[in-house]
Amino acid sequence: MAFCLFSSFPMCSFPIHSKLKTFSYNGSSFRRLTVFSASQSDVTNKTSIEDDSKIRRSANYHRPIWDYDYVQSLRDDFDESYNEQASKLQEEVRMMLGNMVDSLEKLELIDTLQRLGLSYHFEAEINKTLKNISIDRIGTVAWKKDNLYATALEFRLLRQHGYKVDQDVFTCFMDDVGNIKSSLNQDFKGLLNLYEASYLLLEGETMLENARELAAKLLKQYFKENNDDQYLRMLVDHAFELPLHWRMARLEARWFINVYEKNKDKNPIILELAILDYNIVQSMHLEDFRYASTWWKELGLGERLSFARDRLMSNFLWSVGMIILPQDRKRRRNQTKLNSLLTCIDDVYDVYGTLDELELFTNVVERWDINAIERLPNYMKIYYLALDNFVNEMAFDILKEQGINVIPFLKKLWTDLCKAYLLEAKWYYTGYTPTLQEYMDNGWISVTGPAMLGHSYLATDHITEEGLHNIQEYYPDIIYQANIIVRLVNDLATSSYELKRGDVPKSVLCYMNESGASEEEAREHMWKLIDAAWKKMNEDQMTISPLPRKFIEMAMNHARVSLMIYQKDDGFGIEDNEIKDKVSTVFSASQSDVTNKTSIEDNSKIRRSANYHRPIWDYDYVQSVRYDFVQDESYNERARKLQEEVRMMLGNMVDFLVKLELIDTLHKDLACPIIFKLK
Repeated sequence: MAFCLFSSFPMCSFPIHSKLKTFSYNGSSFRRLTVFSASQSDVTNKTSIEDDSKIRRSANYHRPIWDYDYVQSLRDDFDESYNEQASKLQEEVRMMLGNMVDSLEKLELIDTLQRLGLSYHFEAEINKTLKNISIDRIGTVAWKKDNLYATALEFRLLRQHGYKVDQDVFTCFMDDVGNIKSSLNQDFKGLLNLYEASYLLLEGETMLENARELAAKLLKQYFKENNDDQYLRMLVDHAFELPLHWRMARLEARWFINVYEKNKDKNPIILELAILDYNIVQSMHLEDFRYASTWWKELGLGERLSFARDRLMSNFLWSVGMIILPQDRKRRRNQTKLNSLLTCIDDVYDVYGTLDELELFTNVVERWDINAIERLPNYMKIYYLALDNFVNEMAFDILKEQGINVIPFLKKLWTDLCKAYLLEAKWYYTGYTPTLQEYMDNGWISVTGPAMLGHSYLATDHITEEGLHNIQEYYPDIIYQANIIVRLVNDLATSSYELKRGDVPKSVLCYMNESGASEEEAREHMWKLIDAAWKKMNEDQMTISPLPRKFIEMAMNHARVSLMIYQKDDGFGIEDNEIKDKVSTVFSASQSDVTNKTSIEDNSKIRRSANYHRPIWDYDYVQSVRYDFVQDESYNERARKLQEEVRMMLGNMVDFLVKLELIDTLHKDLACPIIFKLK
């Protein structure tokens, strides 16, 4: 099965497979299936593993909408010819970047490569180019003098890559009273780039904050009355929905490929490379997802802990968003495992565990003693053993490869997390409403981010004793700020659901209770806190740090994924149409019908229920999907005969125009270079 997204693209010189269609030949027909077009399999309720008398809460989480059979059935057909074609195109783009003289053209190309998800191929060239521009930018200003677009683009790219650029570069575009000069009111390209650049501002940069509001006002006013530039309109609407600096890179690449195709100034070589590269990387993600699905199925926690959210796809998507380099496959797989374990323990503390059970479990984790699990109920024993195996496996690999024992480090991460969970459980059981400060002091840890990023640090290949000590003793500011964002974004999306099932009050309600503010005012305050955290992260990005730059980028990506997942609703707990659309955008997926599941325990303990839905990608479905054409030689034989007929047709043609028309037709059918090697 082809793991591709694009059904037609006339400029491509490689085959792309279409959506579900029926093709006919001489009265016979066959189907071609698109990947991740899942039809959901029905699921039934599960029974319990324990029989006791405790009353449990239930979150009523829905079953996952991606099941195992479907995930395992997905196949891709990308072979070495695609990689060879991509390598050739990369060299053309590399030469293109190296031969450019104009600084603005270089910046535009770098920006395009980044948005298309191609910049990882050209890191050395991009870093060298930006370094030279940073060095020369004060002396060579002619190319950007009085050019708001050029100045804003340079500012954004340099700050993004850690270079310090003062906001004063925009002073010349402001009038005496602090407004954007009237001569720039129609410079919509410049205003859009000023708006995007403003999201890389630091604390105290009020001019940039003001410029953002002014640019947004001018853009909204213009496009309310005019609709002549559709390409620019799409970029503006996209920026207003969520700024580029806050977006998940992989999702942005998928969106921008479609948009860039509509740009009249597009470069066909770059566009072809973007589509080819996206599908190659996507096939790698498919393999990683199948691996994760098998691991999760064999682990069995989704079945044994049925009260918890079974969200393998969402956990995998979070890993893809955090660890964006395609070659970091082992790290992405480990991150998916970690995310899945974190989701389960979150629901143990939030939903299912009684207070005495949670205190016991926290004590066992703090002691990190496998013998202590005998005191735990069965469902906690199962989870602890899975956690212990995961931690030991990860620690073994690091000790073997880098000679560092990280068990104490990992123990501290999990102990801190469980203690934060336990405090929230105590608040719930005592009916205590914390102040906003109390809640946030604990909430940035209970949102699981420090544990996630602590494990991510171990995946950087730049582990040092100093780095481990710094994270162990005091979490660096970049970890704190990233998780303030994740906590607040999560709360803004999930507060109403969690209050319905009786969770501890979240940040919105804590602030309302403390200040007397309305819900609307409280939500506005949370967004101000999110904006403030981004300013501090921007500063961390430009500050020399003992932590690897790769880790800092992962921390920022962590915040970006949360904004994508929780942008409009609880896209993690509830895999509804919004999150399914986003997953479909990244993985070309559709969903199938699901039913609810029940608890793993048949007892009389009162447990809460979150009513989480089942995953829409279940194990059985993933494993079941097959690509029939590869296994049926008759299709291949018929295809070879037809290829020979077309090859003879092409060779026998005399009329040059007719030849060109046939070549054009072959291109549009996405069959020519690999099958016919046209020259």
